[in-house]
Amino acid sequence: MKTALVHEWLTPYATGGAELVVKEILNIISADLYALIDFESTNPNSYLYKRKIGTTFLQHLPSSARHIQQYLPFFPLAIEQLDLTGYDVIISSSHAVAKGVITTPYQVHICYCHSPMRYAWDLTFDYLRDSGKGFKSFVARYILHQLRQWDVISSHRVDYFIANSHHIAKRIGRCYGREATVIYPPVAVDDFPLQVEKEDFYITVCRLVSYKKVSLLVEAFNELGKPLLIIGDGGEYNSLKSMAKSNITFLGRVDFATMKYYLAKARCFVYGALEDFGIAIVEAQACGTPVIAYAVGGAGETVLDIREYPKNGTGVLFKEQNKESLMEAVKIFEEKKSLFNPYQCRLNAEKYSVKVFQEQFSQFYQSVLR
Repeated sequence: MKTALVHEWLTPYATGGAELVVKEILNIISADLYALIDFESTNPNSYLYKRKIGTTFLQHLPSSARHIQQYLPFFPLAIEQLDLTGYDVIISSSHAVAKGVITTPYQVHICYCHSPMRYAWDLTFDYLRDSGKGFKSFVARYILHQLRQWDVISSHRVDYFIANSHHIAKRIGRCYGREATVIYPPVAVDDFPLQVEKEDFYITVCRLVSYKKVSLLVEAFNELGKPLLIIGDGGEYNSLKSMAKSNITFLGRVDFATMKYYLAKARCFVYGALEDFGIAIVEAQACGTPVIAYAVGGAGETVLDIREYPKNGTGVLFKEQNKESLMEAVKIFEEKKSLFNPYQCRLNAEKYSVKVFQEQFSQFYQSVLR
């Protein structure tokens, strides 16, 4: 079966869970690769170096490598220009428009959906706040309205949906009225060392942007006075640093080895954002580090709350995305910290390993072909 794999964008600046899914699918299935833009096939450090990758007209627009989101209104038009008529099977890895490729009734289209289009749904009001008021705001509202309509229409071009969590499967049902099979994304568990002995500090690792809710962590730990290490960079770096007290340390962007070192040594990993899945949450557990996280979203599936699982708990979940709820979770963690077993954290993380993903995706793919 001749297969095409379609992703949104391939650049050195996009290295998250969606890109890991693309990499592992290519390790399982022989497929031709397509994307809105590609700057990885010319990157000597990439596994895609010198690979032939089909792209769209967005490839040639100014600043598309770093600022592809500025061309958001053109995404649907661009993805529909990819001619995939020569393929038997289409696999789309989609968090925006990849699922919108045009297919024929004689092709099978499998979509691994990381999320319904965030720009049109979850991040709508963030975009509207950034657009200000007046005519610019009106244009933004109209564009987002059109994108929501296109997003729903394009969902009918998919034969089979895979969701990266039960949280996303519910969103697919709500937005598209479709059922989805859950296959968790691959986490490179073997790349993270199990560390049994811990030091006396908390840690978070993420991009410092508004929806990651790092300000929530800073506010809580300002009052708690406990040491917190923040690894990551982003638009909120300076504002967060200015509001943080001396017990909070910012390391900025660090290399992979440094990140792993501190993640393994930390007493606990803290996360305040609503994540579709949350790879960093699983990576922390792979190191034997328990997690305090917001209960909604992927964390509610990957973290075993010690109050519900006293023998094999891997963290504490808080239900309200506010300072008081997070501080209460930290208090509970401190009271029950002797119950946490690093080996149980590691064992839980291994449920989401690369090997598990490869087995489950292969089985699903073969069942579809049969």
